[in-house]
Amino acid sequence: MQSLRASVILTTFVVVTLICIPWQKSGVLFGLKRRKSFPQRYHRFLCRLFGIRVRVIGTPIDDRGVLIVANHTSWLDILVFSAAAKVSFVAKSEVQSWPFFSTLARLQETVFVERNRRAQTGDARDHIRDRVLAGDALVLFPEGTSSDGNKVKPFKSALMGAAEAVLGTDAAGQPVYVPVQPVSVAYIGLYGMPMGRENRPLFAWYGDMELVPHLWEAVKTGPIEVTIIFHEPMTVADAGGRKKLAAIAEDIVRSGQVRALAGLLDEPVAAPAPAADEEIAEAAA
Repeated sequence: MQSLRASVILTTFVVVTLICIPWQKSGVLFGLKRRKSFPQRYHRFLCRLFGIRVRVIGTPIDDRGVLIVANHTSWLDILVFSAAAKVSFVAKSEVQSWPFFSTLARLQETVFVERNRRAQTGDARDHIRDRVLAGDALVLFPEGTSSDGNKVKPFKSALMGAAEAVLGTDAAGQPVYVPVQPVSVAYIGLYGMPMGRENRPLFAWYGDMELVPHLWEAVKTGPIEVTIIFHEPMTVADAGGRKKLAAIAEDIVRSGQVRALAGLLDEPVAAPAPAADEEIAEAAA
């Protein structure tokens, strides 16, 4: 029965995605506003399809460019983040060679970086900076890799140098820096029950796991509950430098994840925004 459910879900995912690709591609090609809003609606649809209940705590910045820094657990993070906010991602360059999924990444205007080549770090940082200065919300995973979902790995500060960009000056003539918003993501529930450490790797994608088999097992195992916490934004000036910014953000993200996994969050669940099935239907028409 679980295999049948997974087959139906994945077939629906592929069919709907193939229908939606031309719609999003035209939006990106002509610079239309819906190139930012449609991925969010599409991923909200996917969250319902895959049985992912997303609890959003806090408020994502959506009125100016922002660098979002978060812990990274799974490919599911893409669905969760995109359902919660209008974002693009910073991803490793290897993603460009993945069949099918590389197309989806490009259509969400992903920034690809060479994480293992120090000489490319400056170019990647500048690209991220330019996108944020242009008003984009970019999600960066400073751990540099994904984890088992039970802990947060140390944040690397190199690409967070994009936060040193200046947006302008305030009334006193002081520089206004790019806002950095730490975000914690925690996979906390399975079939309405708390998800233990032993079950979390069923959804965490890390190490040498193959993507497609992991996707199949995760869909077959679900449904799940995920908490995403948007913490208060800060700037490199608030922190006192890029490396201190990375360290403070890491502590904030880790604390949020620990509290979520321990069930210590008492904030009310944010009311989900209405899913725009109409736009998906329009793309299919």
